Amino acid sequence: MIRTLAAAVFCFAAMQAQAAEVMLKGSFTQGGLVFGQAVPGATASLDGRPLRLTSDGRFIFGFGREAAPTATLSVTAPDGSVETRALEIAQRDYDIQRIDGIQKDYVSPPEEVLARIRADAAAAAKAREADRPETDFDSGFIWPAQGPISGVYGSQRILNGEPRQPHYGVDIAGPVGTPVMAPADGVVTLAHPEMYFSGATLIMDHGHGLSSSFLHLDKILVTEGQRVKQGEVVALMGKSGRVTGAHLDWRMNWHDERIDPALLVPPMPKTE
Repeated sequence: MIRTLAAAVFCFAAMQAQAAEVMLKGSFTQGGLVFGQAVPGATASLDGRPLRLTSDGRFIFGFGREAAPTATLSVTAPDGSVETRALEIAQRDYDIQRIDGIQKDYVSPPEEVLARIRADAAAAAKAREADRPETDFDSGFIWPAQGPISGVYGSQRILNGEPRQPHYGVDIAGPVGTPVMAPADGVVTLAHPEMYFSGATLIMDHGHGLSSSFLHLDKILVTEGQRVKQGEVVALMGKSGRVTGAHLDWRMNWHDERIDPALLVPPMPKTE
């Protein structure tokens, strides 16, 4: 009887330890997104930054293009015990292109449009401030459109010797009017008809600070505040803004960290 009781106590303790264990899955690399599971009622932080947790202990966090090689995750259980994990973040090599002899107005926009550019940036930043408790990202992610990949995350151009902002999304080429679908469930936080650089721009929040942006659209088919489901057609591909041809620029953010959408979807299906 005593042996049976002791075995039961040991089994219960093992179950408690297993339940309290922090589980992580995702892409531990620059541009990656990670999904976490802790014990219900826990709190967590990444490098001191508090994370939003669901009532059952789920959370997400992401790494930007220039993320350091290591990060520290700290999880505090309801009983006060703390688990600290040192995370290793793989470093990536990015495609850097040097282009000289470009017209100056293209490299440096004229002063009269700088105010508009700043206003556009402020509107986009505000749209990405959403930190809803809903976990719309539970739907998983699909490609918002299919076609040849014409631009990748992290690439950068140096124009006339001046480094430009890195490319933070993935470009999908296609004809004007190609349907653009919601890659996951979400809520529309920005539907702007014409920004200086990005043209018709749509931003969609997936919960917990995770958002998708769709640039250079021809037409936006949803309105701000509208809930959308994965696979729903939300816009049409275009060539608005500062572009050289029709394509969709799909970007993703976890708060202010730019993450790589291509890491959340399977390989692009081959197209004819």
